[in-house]
Amino acid sequence: MGKVGRMKLGSQGLEVSAQGLGCMSMSNGYYGPGKPEADMIKLIHHAICHGITFLDTSDVYGPYANEILLGKAMKGGMRERVELCTKFGVSLVSGNMEVHGDPAYVRAACEASLRRLDTNCIDLYYQHRIDTSVPIEITSSDHLQFLK
Repeated sequence: MGKVGRMKLGSQGLEVSAQGLGCMSMSNGYYGPGKPEADMIKLIHHAICHGITFLDTSDVYGPYANEILLGKAMKGGMRERVELCTKFGVSLVSGNMEVHGDPAYVRAACEASLRRLDTNCIDLYYQHRIDTSVPIEITSSDHLQFLK
């Protein structure tokens, strides 16, 4: 496998591998049953060792199980080698999807993701779905302040 290139993402200076690893199906039932945890951790480590450092998950994958999986995979110095991305804004209530963008929800979701990922920093934290009942300026400006 050749070296995976790097690229700038956005205008804030974040640099990521040009190829990412979407982790949703590793522990989620959207595309069938979740895969064995040990196998998925090996896969994540394999990707990192071959230059894929842009890892994407969400609190709704599992729900929560995917962030926990990534937290386990980041042990042993792996966290320092990746750009860890997760999303907020969707919750499942009685099998129905609800979208949230209010500042209190965003803050609580971020704190919970940090715990599940077992890290003190999320490199890219973004909204999975837009809550049309909350102006995007309210959703984004408040969570940016507490993430700094």
